[in-house]
Order: sequence, then C-alpha cells, then structure tokens
Amino acid sequence: MKICFIPIDNRPVCYNLAKDIAAIDEDIELFIPPREFLGDLTKNADMNEMIRWVEKHQKCEAVILSLDTVAHGGLIPSRRSNDEVNTIKTRIGRLKVFLRNKKVYAFSSIMRISNNNCNEEEKKYWKDYGKKIFEFSYSGMQTNEGIPPEILADYLRTRLRNYEINETYLNWQKEGVFDTLIFSKDDCAPKGINVEEAKRLEAQGGKTKTGADEIPLTLLARAVEKEIKVFIRYTEPDFKHCVSNYEDVSIEQSVLGQLELGGFTVVEDETEADLVIIVNNFIEKQGEHVMGWETGSKYKGNFIPPDKPYAIADVRYANGADNDFVEDILSKLDSNFYGYSGWNTSANTLGSLLAGVKVRWNAGQYNEEAFKRLQMIRFLDDWAYQANVRVNGQIPDISDLMRPYEEKLSQALGYALTSSITYSYPWKRSFEIEVSL
Repeated sequence: MKICFIPIDNRPVCYNLAKDIAAIDEDIELFIPPREFLGDLTKNADMNEMIRWVEKHQKCEAVILSLDTVAHGGLIPSRRSNDEVNTIKTRIGRLKVFLRNKKVYAFSSIMRISNNNCNEEEKKYWKDYGKKIFEFSYSGMQTNEGIPPEILADYLRTRLRNYEINETYLNWQKEGVFDTLIFSKDDCAPKGINVEEAKRLEAQGGKTKTGADEIPLTLLARAVEKEIKVFIRYTEPDFKHCVSNYEDVSIEQSVLGQLELGGFTVVEDETEADLVIIVNNFIEKQGEHVMGWETGSKYKGNFIPPDKPYAIADVRYANGADNDFVEDILSKLDSNFYGYSGWNTSANTLGSLLAGVKVRWNAGQYNEEAFKRLQMIRFLDDWAYQANVRVNGQIPDISDLMRPYEEKLSQALGYALTSSITYSYPWKRSFEIEVSL
C-alpha cells in the first residue's frame, strides 16, 4: 500500500512517529516530505515546495493530509499567519487538483484558545492578553475588558479567516474530494468561540474531533481498512466520565471517538474481541507531572488479559506515564503486547497507540524489530523522560540520567541495544525530546 503522509510539522511525534509506525508492516510504502520542508516552532513550512512534492507522488493510493500545513504552513502558523483568505484559497486550490481520484483522509484545525499568557505558539500579543482573550471567548464574547480594540479585531479577523477556509473544505467534501474530513478541536475548553465554530461546522455536515497532533496517525489507522474488534478495559471504570486536561469530552468519549475514527469496532463482550484496549485512567482530575498535580489512588491490580492481544493507553497523567503502572506492567509484557503510549493529552496517547495497533494487526509483512523499536522510543519518551527525567524549562544533557531506563526497557522488550541512544531537543525546549536509536 502506497501512502502519501503530510504531517503537521517536523516534531518527532508528528514526523518520526508516523514512519516508525509504518515500518511495522513492510508492505506499507510511506511517502513523507523531506523534514526540512516542514515547519517548526518559529518557521513555517515551505508551502510551495510542499505542493510541488505532493504533485510528484501521483502513484499514492491514499493521502493522509494535514491541511493546515499546506494552507498556513503548519498548525502553529495557522494561528500566527497574516495571509489573506484569497491567498490561501489560491494555494490550496493547487492541492485540490492532486487529490482527485485518490482516497484522502484529511483534517484541519479549529483555531485553539489557550488559557494563559504564553505566546510561544501564538501571536506576540498573547503574552499580555492571552488570558483575557480566553475569558472573552469563554464568556460568550460578553466580557472584553482590558483588551485593546485593535488586538481584539486582529484576533477575530484571524479566526474568521480560518473558519472561512474550513468552510471551503466543507464544500470540497460535498464535491467528493475527501473520503474522511475531520475538524480538530485543539486544547479545547467546554465553552468558547472555538466550541461554537465546531457546532456551526457540524450543522453543515462537518465532523469534529477533540485533539489535533494525533489525528494524522488516527487517520493512518483508518486508511488501513481491515476491521479489528476491541474491548475497552478501564483501570478506574467508575471515573471514565471524568474530563481530561485540555479536552472538552469525558475520557470515555475520547476513547470511543478515537476508536471510531481509527476504524475499530467496539464490542461489549470481551470474549468477542480480537484485542483489549487497556485504559489507565484517572480519578476525578487528570494528573500532570510537570505541574505537580497528582490524581487519586495509586495503580493497583493486574489488567493484562491472559489470553488475548492487548494495547495500553496510559492517560492517568497528561504528558507522562503513571510510574507505578509502568513499573508493574514491564514485568508482565508478553507476545500478546501490541503497544504502549502515554504521550501528552489523552487524545494524543490514544490516536498514536491505535495507529500502531492497526498497522501491526493487519501487517502483510510484520517487522518485529520495528515494533520493538517503536515501543522503546515511546517508553523512553513517555515514561523515562516525561515522568521522571524532565526538568521543566531546562534542556540539559540527559544521557546519563536515561541510561538506567534504557537497560530496564531493553530487557523488558527484548530489544538489543547495539549502539548508544542519543537525545536532543528539536524545538529547543524541554516539552519534547527526540529519541534516536
């Protein structure tokens, strides 16, 4: 299967992770743009080069497409760009020609509204007015106290432009351009302008989904069309109604939404399932290591099924593993283990996990070494680094601190360490690392 994959940006979880997952099945040919074409924290994607690259790959049967990359230069540039709507429409019009007669799985973001004064991923004025703009949005645009009129006008103009581009994609959907089109709700609160925009898109036939960075991976799972029947097992079933940090739906809704989008079938009877999804969920409020937020009781019990394939979504904490849980499961992993993830938000964790599960389950030529390599990277990133080694705001050399985790994981996963593992900070911040095996 030849798949053309256009990521959101050049982060390891957006770029490398897609390649690592596809490598599990040697029958998949994943065509992905050169990394230098893509954007990062401060640089936009080279949109013209991107379109030229896409136009050269006519033989791809399926296209996984982050529309923000071509329209705006990436997810972050979609919030910062000052391009006029007609300029963007002309640009994406070139892309539309390529998409005809292909299976296209695409997504575009609904512009987020972060509840802080950090402008690292926003326009410069967010450092002074971010929280006030969030309050303006959350109040239903009733309270704009303290926001200069020109700042508010610019913000609303950017939102309106992005919404108009999303309506353009809706029209393309009606023309049959997309097999699947998703509008993502990134870092979404229960109320706000972005929530209202989602409702308006839904009223016109659009499909919305909480999450963002993981959606291309969930769409990769969807592109692998063979069915898997799954049973969901929560470690805290009485609390599956609780809402994750940075999301607007319960953890149960988040799980079901990712499974539906990924093309899985949920069954109520475990005996009918092909595979069990273990969700290590939280009590009342999701924890977060870097914020010092704990959550409920510590992990207790064995949730690994004795006779079925299983995969593990570790969402007790946002952006980092549950240490007690991981310490326990590492001694129990067996040949039925189909994957682990504890990356960032609940949606991020679930989408990336399910892509790996779907590719492995349906692999024509299964590459076990590639599967073990993927698991090493996820545990080193999500468990060793995010839950233990990370020092917020600092980017030190962490090689010595990571070594004990490397050795433990090598034994647990049966992955031979033939050379040293290196770590880098691709966006020059502590939030994410790149693990190179």
